[in-house]
Amino acid sequence: MRAEGGEMTVEVERAFIGAGCNRIVHNVSWGACDLISFGAQNAVAIFCPKTAQILTTLPGHKASVNCTHWLPSSKFAFRAKNFERHYLLSGDADGEILLWEFSLADKKWRNVLQVSEKHKKCVTCISAIVLSQTDALFASSSSDGVVSIWEIIFPSSAEGECKLSCLHSIVAGRKPMVALSFVELPGNSGHLALAMGGLDNKIHIYSGERSGKFVSACELKGHNDWIRCLDFSLPLYANGEPSILLVSSSQDKGIRIWKMAVQNNHADGTKEETSLAAYIKGPIFVAGSFSYQISLESLLIGHEDWVYSVEWQPPQSSSIEGTECYQPQSILSASMDKTMMIWQPEKTTGIWMNMVTVGELSHCALGFYGGHWSPTGNSILAHGYGGSFHHWKNVGTDFDDWKPQKVPSGHFAPVSDISWSRDGEYLLSVSHDQTSRVFSAWSNESIIEDGEAWHEIARPQVHGHDINCVTMIKGKGNHRFVSGADEKVARVFEAPLSFLKTLNHTTSQKSSYADDLPSNVQILGANMSALGLSQKPIYQYESKEINNNEGIDTLETIPEAVPTVLTEPPIEEQLAWHTLWPESHKLYGHGNELFSLCCDHEGKLVASSCKAQLASVAEIWLWQVGSWKAVGRLHSHSLTVTQLEFSHDNNFLLSVSRDRHFSIFAIKHTGQDELSHELVIRQEAHKRIIWACSWNPFGHEFATGSRDKTVKIWQLVNGSSVKVLMTLPTFQSSITALSWLGVDSQKNHGLLAVGMENGVVELWTLSSTRNSDGDIAATTATLAVRFDPFLCHVSAVHRLRWQSAKKSDDSRSVQLASCGADHCVRLFQVHI
Repeated sequence: MRAEGGEMTVEVERAFIGAGCNRIVHNVSWGACDLISFGAQNAVAIFCPKTAQILTTLPGHKASVNCTHWLPSSKFAFRAKNFERHYLLSGDADGEILLWEFSLADKKWRNVLQVSEKHKKCVTCISAIVLSQTDALFASSSSDGVVSIWEIIFPSSAEGECKLSCLHSIVAGRKPMVALSFVELPGNSGHLALAMGGLDNKIHIYSGERSGKFVSACELKGHNDWIRCLDFSLPLYANGEPSILLVSSSQDKGIRIWKMAVQNNHADGTKEETSLAAYIKGPIFVAGSFSYQISLESLLIGHEDWVYSVEWQPPQSSSIEGTECYQPQSILSASMDKTMMIWQPEKTTGIWMNMVTVGELSHCALGFYGGHWSPTGNSILAHGYGGSFHHWKNVGTDFDDWKPQKVPSGHFAPVSDISWSRDGEYLLSVSHDQTSRVFSAWSNESIIEDGEAWHEIARPQVHGHDINCVTMIKGKGNHRFVSGADEKVARVFEAPLSFLKTLNHTTSQKSSYADDLPSNVQILGANMSALGLSQKPIYQYESKEINNNEGIDTLETIPEAVPTVLTEPPIEEQLAWHTLWPESHKLYGHGNELFSLCCDHEGKLVASSCKAQLASVAEIWLWQVGSWKAVGRLHSHSLTVTQLEFSHDNNFLLSVSRDRHFSIFAIKHTGQDELSHELVIRQEAHKRIIWACSWNPFGHEFATGSRDKTVKIWQLVNGSSVKVLMTLPTFQSSITALSWLGVDSQKNHGLLAVGMENGVVELWTLSSTRNSDGDIAATTATLAVRFDPFLCHVSAVHRLRWQSAKKSDDSRSVQLASCGADHCVRLFQVHI
């Protein structure tokens, strides 16, 4: 997207999105177009399994997205050979269902419609059947106990509109349904069956015509806990007789395969008398002119915990034209026991067996919420408790050989803060999911057409508390950061050798760590303490001793981490355990949970604040980098200090607070370990909480942003007073994040990034002229660009940070990082 602001032309494009998957069943869907959809907080995220990159997020939902379903999904890929447009359904926790259109030609998305009659409670499952290029049915279940069946008529041309009509609503009763599956009944054109399962431990079969009501046909009993997933196969033919298989999974740890067979009719059209022996096999129901008998085909026992999903391998084309297809007898199951299994009947006996098992062996994972096949059946994908994806591909030719593949990753809770490394080669983020993550570009990506692709390369801190703030230490020396969580202690972390060497593989611009790295760094990585929150270092000379401790298993021992130098982007199993940074110091002093942190631009001081409701607790602490001594306690505010930032000459510290005031402190280094500080100004600036502030890199001007939907530009005059230079026009939403980029020091031109509570990001060009005495004579501000909704966050923006790199070339392109309550870390390429 491109826009002109005053003399400056600004163009913005998406560079990277990092996000985790919502922790709920039925949240992920693999489409026939070979794209994968999932819910990330209130957004629907789309990622490409080939590049392991999130392509976009779709805004529109006002509550957490519970389920997504492609039309056509991978199950109906054989019918989608000539589809120009694919569609996606998404349901949320408020009961809303949206329909999206994806054009294969121009790769554009648009919101087609919103289902008018929304559910009263959260949507729990969406299942669909694609009948033709212009016709599909879908059913949605909800916690309100209602299952709705809808028909969608797709347009035959790009200009047409989708038509939606409700065919029927089934009231399931006090125990709602949470699993659905549609099928076309064999030999019975126009008749469909819908299987429903839920909290009553029974499978309910409903039958009906394409344009009529669905009536209860029968119930299947056998499971003794909640039904979690159902999936019909396509018709299978044995001796010319068609039959359908229904697979069901439950929290009773079992999987059942049910056979639905067509009953024989006599030549004169009369049906065979139903005998007692026939009823013993299983229930019989009539649909149209055919009757169907359901019997238990097989019981699959193998998982050791709840089985959340089962899915038939997608039908494969048996002809070159793709008109004919066959149903492979292969089932994928995913369980909370951290494994996925592929079940197939043995060739000689026909007994269903577990042929392939893949899984997450990490001790810190809590199992899988769902498993899915690729359209071709050569890849499988799971999503887990930690918001993570796990992708395996069958790379074997004569035999099965399932190898893990790269996947996108990110936080699965609100991202509270981000900080660039001192040279801008990587980005560090922290979140309420109790992790910190490092994202960096890998330039040796052969799949990505336009050069480098960003990936998560390390997870330095895995903590027991929600992490609220972080700052990288600038200046020379090893890579270090300080983080603050919902505890009274700030923690200092230092990069291990394994991470420093990994940096050399990330980008074409080699990291400069070797130039100023202390020679005594002997730490390879870190281990998590079993009974504490500290991460213990692993030293180089200890690496051999670690192997000698095998077999020792006590309460205080957990599996040892194996830090290694990464030569390609790591997968979840490596990230979760082997990329920790050792904790070097703890900073004690605050009386409440940490809330804000910042470091000066020379890497000598760190300032911190905590949550506060009293002036005595709302003090700002200053810490000396290296010795980590407390060298100052600054008093000014009466409530929580929400953000801190040092001026670019490090002479002043700006703080903003919930008490609607900002304060400026003069900071002077009087000796090697001595520091003087003085409150220069304290002023009430806004009518509501001030959430954000940012200094002009070229002077002593700064911006403040507040819940009162205003941004004010101020100037510090002679280091002793302030004046308002201007107030930007009132915004649509509360201001939650600001970041000021210097563009031209001679003209004092800058670019101010403004983030809001509704997720919108805007860039404003700021320019000013100075008097002979250095004071600002006039300031002008112009809206340069408002980000497209498909680029923006869908919930509050928590932090904006311009890349700190100083590039040697005259490139007029810079990266802007953002994080928000929508669980996303986003990176934008801004061309000036």
